[in-house]
Amino acid sequence: SSSATWNERDTLPDENDLDTYLRAGPHETIPVVQDDPGTRPHGRRLRASYSRPFIAHASMAPSCGIAWWHADGRLEVWSHSQGIHNLREAIARALDLDSRSVTVEHAEGAGCYGHNGADDAAFDAVLLARAMRGRPVQVQWSRHDELSWSPFGSAMSADVDATVDEQGRLTSWTYDVWSQGHTARPGYAGAPGLLAATHLKQPWTYPAPADPPVARGGGTTRNAVPIYDVPHRRITGHRLIQTPIRSSALRALGAYLNVFAIESFMDELAQLVGQDPLAYRLAHLDDERGRRVLQTAAAAAGWGQNTLEGVGMGVGFARYKDRGAYCAVVAEVEAEHDIRVRRLTIAVDVGRVVNPDGVRNQIEGGATQATSWTVKERVRFDRRRVTSDDWESYPILRFSEAPQIDVDIVSSPGLPSVGAGEAAQGPTAAAIANAVADAIGVRVRDLPLTADAIIAAIESEHH
Repeated sequence: SSSATWNERDTLPDENDLDTYLRAGPHETIPVVQDDPGTRPHGRRLRASYSRPFIAHASMAPSCGIAWWHADGRLEVWSHSQGIHNLREAIARALDLDSRSVTVEHAEGAGCYGHNGADDAAFDAVLLARAMRGRPVQVQWSRHDELSWSPFGSAMSADVDATVDEQGRLTSWTYDVWSQGHTARPGYAGAPGLLAATHLKQPWTYPAPADPPVARGGGTTRNAVPIYDVPHRRITGHRLIQTPIRSSALRALGAYLNVFAIESFMDELAQLVGQDPLAYRLAHLDDERGRRVLQTAAAAAGWGQNTLEGVGMGVGFARYKDRGAYCAVVAEVEAEHDIRVRRLTIAVDVGRVVNPDGVRNQIEGGATQATSWTVKERVRFDRRRVTSDDWESYPILRFSEAPQIDVDIVSSPGLPSVGAGEAAQGPTAAAIANAVADAIGVRVRDLPLTADAIIAAIESEHH
């Protein structure tokens, strides 16, 4: 019998109407670009909205931590945390200890890209070790714990509104994106940030998740500025400052949704003005490195030569954090009964390449993970608790569904090396969505691109 009694109330939003939840506020407004508006250009206007759900890290193994509270008051902790110094300070802060008496040692554990349950499992072990002084305690979360209690990547929603002139050239661009914050790592906003600390007898209450500063790439607004040449831009982020669901760092932060939205919209504009999506991008792109990467991916994929029935091709492109790696993805997608991503052809420019195999591994891994997010993943919940707590209710891409991936490295040997790890996420999502639209003639703007989402998009077009 459990000695804990839970006071459960309806605190969670409607999982099928996250747009309303994200937009209701209250918000911190993040101005990113506010060009001198001048007079708003006349011309044809196109508007669209895009969204992504909450996403779990869904590591193959759940989080684990070990703590040993010695009789002399020293505390030793082993964790697969991504920030052992921050974890040490957070443990000391939560329990009012001198941090010099706490040692945190990194141990290999379940990997994740961002902030999963590792720190929380370590703090669970600390609390148990406090009650069992002198004996080491290991805590292993269950699959259920991991999928329902780890921090999630935030749901997001975006509006794009643009005008084009008679020649189809972009004359204005307005972009608004709504999100929870993308970092709640231990020590964020001066709070310990450890899950169990909010359930202590004297509980901690935490502020809403924060965002990294725009100078470090931002969170909600990461990659919210299109790389294309567009006058009259107004780009604004809106971060929720009251949140009942814990969100934190998940690979690429806001770039995954922002690139998906921008690059899906570029295809919609190309269709509006009757131009090829690749040619339309190149017509708006002065950046020579960007042009080379786009053209390399398109040539390698056989762009414009697809004649297969029921198979679509789509392109997605971005420069990560506006100053990192350039990445262009061409997706070949089969969309009959279900979405099957057959092949991803990728070109990347990471500046000077130190280890080509490492670059390919990072880009392939990122593209595979992004494929899983894009066609499968969505955290499910009712008004009280997370319900997607096993591999049936939170499916991820299977080995049999993994696409063939070919990576071309476009060399820029004289330029500084930049990271490869998160460059593929947004472009992969956009390329898959654009390929789906090419295959079935229907635009799906809400992730993930499941059969249900496609049916919903078809029905909304027919109304």
